[in-house]
Amino acid sequence: MMRLRFLALAAGTLLLGACAPPSVPDVTYFRLPAVAPLARAAKPLSVLPIEVETFRAEGLYAEQALIYATTADAGALRAYHYQMWSDPPSRGLQERLTNRLRDSGIAPLVSDRLPASVEALRVRGRILRYERVPQAQGVIAAVAFEMRVEQDTGEPLLEQTYAAEQVATGDTMAATVQAFAIAVDAAFAKFQTDLVALEGGAHDG
Repeated sequence: MMRLRFLALAAGTLLLGACAPPSVPDVTYFRLPAVAPLARAAKPLSVLPIEVETFRAEGLYAEQALIYATTADAGALRAYHYQMWSDPPSRGLQERLTNRLRDSGIAPLVSDRLPASVEALRVRGRILRYERVPQAQGVIAAVAFEMRVEQDTGEPLLEQTYAAEQVATGDTMAATVQAFAIAVDAAFAKFQTDLVALEGGAHDG
């Protein structure tokens, strides 16, 4: 009887083990690496402070999960369940562009938050693309932003789309995040060049 009870208990334990749900992967949070040091302007190009607002994001781009394309043409997108940005891209991109413009010395003050009563240039961005895409040459990070610079009156001084792609050095998510940083900085560099030209012309005039 004791032997039968032992065998029954062992069989029950095995059955419970077989029915146990698979372990859930840990959620991993990623952030873009720090911006490389930039050349600083000899003097501010704008007498007005600059406010960088939180980027607009719709649909999947408003989520904290990393987004990936299921095909090379990025016709279908999905969100990773356990691979997340440490901040929503709309906030992380705002912070990155604010720090970039602040470090460049383009204006006496660059902030992500200014009172509405303060006369300033307002930078508004919208995320158009921000995904990991499989390609023949490997995984790429593809980004695109609609950037708009306004006066306090709402009159646009600059409105343009800036895009960039960067091939990752490997298939790992860490390599993809590095590629995202390079692509984002390339798109922001194009925008900053146009902003400097805009402000330089206004300052000279």
